[in-house]
Amino acid sequence: MMSDKKVLIVIAVYNGAQYLRDCLSSLAKITYPKDNFKVLAIDDASTDDSAEYIKNNWPEIKLIVNKKNIGFAAGNNLGMQYGLDHNFDYIYLLNQDTVVKPDFLEKAVEIGEKQKEIGAVQSKLLLYQDQEKINSIGNEIHYLGFAFAGGYQLLDQAMVEKEITYPSGACVLLKTSALKEVGLFNEEFFMYHEDTDLGWRMWLSGYKVMLAPDSIVYHKYEFSRSIKKYYYMERNRRLVVFQNYKLPTILLILPACFFMNLAMFFYSFIAGLPAGRQGWWREEFKVISYFLKPNSWQKIFKTRHEIQAKRKVKDKLIIKRFVGKIDFQDIQNPLLKYIVNPVFNFYWQIIKKLIWW
Repeated sequence: MMSDKKVLIVIAVYNGAQYLRDCLSSLAKITYPKDNFKVLAIDDASTDDSAEYIKNNWPEIKLIVNKKNIGFAAGNNLGMQYGLDHNFDYIYLLNQDTVVKPDFLEKAVEIGEKQKEIGAVQSKLLLYQDQEKINSIGNEIHYLGFAFAGGYQLLDQAMVEKEITYPSGACVLLKTSALKEVGLFNEEFFMYHEDTDLGWRMWLSGYKVMLAPDSIVYHKYEFSRSIKKYYYMERNRRLVVFQNYKLPTILLILPACFFMNLAMFFYSFIAGLPAGRQGWWREEFKVISYFLKPNSWQKIFKTRHEIQAKRKVKDKLIIKRFVGKIDFQDIQNPLLKYIVNPVFNFYWQIIKKLIWW
């Protein structure tokens, strides 16, 4: 029976006191058999008494408190490793700023159990503030490494299960047998794109990534919170590209990479004017500095070797899931719409036909 599967729910907590009451209260009401799931919270050196709140109000939740902030990727890895060490069948990663429907877990496990090749299952992620609208129904990967939520801001509707490019780390069920083969999050990422990378590696290793449309999670999502982390998003999208593509594919997209990176460099100065975006140019210089360090490339080549050694699927098949346009409402502007998307999409439509490896 699907409800016999042991599931570890992992919540990476960082200064989450304002969210935890709603999140944990919703988990207390889920209908999955109590003996078959466990909640593990990883507190990443919060300064707002998040750990104390969990200790005092939710004693049934296992809590690990880090002495320093090790990042979203490493924090979740602690939870995933706990799940692997204690023989759970599945690990469900859940953001602290979410609220779940009571049957979300069995609906996700139901999809995961349909095929042994399914390695990850994302729940349908809806906006908490406007619950008739979508946050993500499976995320998209642009061929230059940009990643964004699929279906964002569209009206919710009835859907069927489907394959997706990669799952949002906010609400994803991971099969432990797949994790043992593919590996966990890349801790070098610290935050952002770690789920992009893991989803890509799932497909490279021959696993499927699915959407469970009847597994519902609500997300208190704020794009402005993310855009302030420019350094990690820009650095990590490039890491994903350098580490996961075959070398001939990298050579084909290099011209586009060069001009996109040049455009991002100049845009980082222009973007210093709007509220909340001051200092982008400083972050861009940090990104450039990272890739000028020999130690960074040693890590990239080591990780790349490990990923390519596990590869079972050609780039020719992987890239069918990638897009040539960045289609995300919160970052729409005339420059993106009339210049960047048309030019870079045109280039992608040409070169992807040349990829046979």
